[in-house]
Parts: sequence; C-alpha cells; structure tokens
Amino acid sequence: MELAYYSDYAVRLVNTEEPARNKDCLTSVEAVRELFGPNRQAARRATDSDVTRFRSVRARLRAVFEAADGGDETLAVDLLNSLLLEFPVSPQISGHETRDEDGKPDWHMHLADHPSNATAGYAAIAAMGLAFHLTSYGVDRLGLCEAPPCRNAYLDTSTNRSRRYCSDRCATRANVAAYRARKRLETERAAETGRNAETAQATTPSTDR
Repeated sequence: MELAYYSDYAVRLVNTEEPARNKDCLTSVEAVRELFGPNRQAARRATDSDVTRFRSVRARLRAVFEAADGGDETLAVDLLNSLLLEFPVSPQISGHETRDEDGKPDWHMHLADHPSNATAGYAAIAAMGLAFHLTSYGVDRLGLCEAPPCRNAYLDTSTNRSRRYCSDRCATRANVAAYRARKRLETERAAETGRNAETAQATTPSTDR
C-alpha cells in the first residue's frame, strides 16, 4: 500500500463540512467513527470528546488545502509541518493483508495510528498521508472545488494537472452554469445590437430626391 493512500483521510475529514452551505456532518461520535472506514479498532476508541478535537484538526487541514489552492506553497507546507510535529506517526512494515504468488507476505510500509486517542491517531495518519501526496505529486495537486458554493477538497491525480472540481456532479453543474451564462450573454448582446440598429435607423436623416 502506498503511503500516499492515507491522504484520503485528510480529504474525508475536510469534506465533512461545507462552510458556504453552513453544513456540518461532524456532529456526533458516530460520524467520527465512520471516518475511519474499515479500521474499526481505531474507530472504537472515539468518544464524544473527539468530535470537538476532530473539528479543530479539520480546520487546520482545510487551511492547508486553501493555501495550496491559492498558490501559496510555502504556507501550505508550513501548516502541514505543524500538524506533522504535533501528531507524529509510527511507520511499520506490514504484510498481514497481502500475499504474493508464492504465498509470502507482500511487505509494505504501513502507518500505525497513535494509541492515545482517536483524534491523535487520525490526525497523524491524515497529515502524513497528505505530506506524502504533496511531496510525491506537488503542492498544486491539492485543490478546492471551483463549483460554487461547494469548495470541497480534492487530490488531483490527473495526468495533466487539469482537475478543478471535486466530483463529476460538480463538474457537470459548473459546465451547465457556464453554458447558460454564455447563452444569456449572447442573447443580451443580440438584443443590444438590435436596439443600436433601431436607434441608428431612427436618427439617420432621410434624403429627398
């Protein structure tokens, strides 16, 4: 498993909130536990106190995406480094899940979560995963959806660094809005051209022959 895989932890947490829509899905310990996905052992450590702590980490991770999306690479790195210092990880060699064709363990690097509490464990994995993604693919691969009012975080894995939206749904919505805006502008320009032609015709003096 590539360590950059863990960057999805950061995206999942950031996208539990949609500030522009005043929407927050991170309101209970059950919501916190769902973020861990199949890692049920880590999820069981979550308590009601983790809801507030998760929200704090979420705000700091969103700040990383905002800095990257705004083109401030240094700030994005500084913010991420502060998370890495506060929430260190314990890398381990693992092979318990996968086997090669000979039945031997397929050894790979694994990030062990922090045992103290759910927030520390999740934050450590999310920050390290995001750091590996950033250093492997570039700061400009961290983005925020351009389809207002979404602003969900995403990781650009396209070959030509062209991703602008968090999902196909947002991309479609943005394309439809852009098309309608172009058609509206064309209609307004046509109407303005017609009015100008009528005005010019009305003000042109007639010539007696």
